Amino acid sequence: MSGLFITFEGGDGSGKSTQSRLLADWLAQSREVVFTREPGGTELGAEIRSLLLHTGGHITDRAEALLYAADRSHHIATVVRPALERGAVVLQDRYFDSSVAYQGEGRELEPNDIRDLSLWGTEGLIPDVTVLIDLPPAVGRERLAARDETPDRLEAAGDDFHERVRRAYLRLAEAEPDRFLVLDGTEPIDSLQQRIRDRVSAVLEQA
Repeated sequence: MSGLFITFEGGDGSGKSTQSRLLADWLAQSREVVFTREPGGTELGAEIRSLLLHTGGHITDRAEALLYAADRSHHIATVVRPALERGAVVLQDRYFDSSVAYQGEGRELEPNDIRDLSLWGTEGLIPDVTVLIDLPPAVGRERLAARDETPDRLEAAGDDFHERVRRAYLRLAEAEPDRFLVLDGTEPIDSLQQRIRDRVSAVLEQA
């Protein structure tokens, strides 16, 4: 039985964590499921996550991109590839598309450089399915505010930044329609989950 690599992408507050956990519960009835995230899916990654999202000091844009790439390379080598090799379904909250959108477009670096760096670091690992939950940044901001939590560095980056991120995600999905499943994040949770399960079921049948 071959493994399956499914990633979840979207702006802050889009609901991707909720949808990925619901899918994990459903798949776990019949498959081994590894649920992980970037950054922070390993012990090293947890330290990098703290630096990236919660440090009080300034991080330059290129240093930020490199830290994400370092976390990703280690995470794929030590968690994701071993799981896929033993036939597990890996559900991952964010992958290199996040870096292309956030560091490439959001920070206004060169998106292709960011993608190439990630592919080099992960030895070219591409997800089988990428679920993109699209949501207007204003709606995402309202959802985050309702949590009454202190926003991290990226959540607090501003409206222009998050608009660039959203446009970048949609361009990525348009360029790779066979990999991406684009969903409207304002739709009901159950409706979104059913569409995700339908897509994943179809991919599993072909595996």
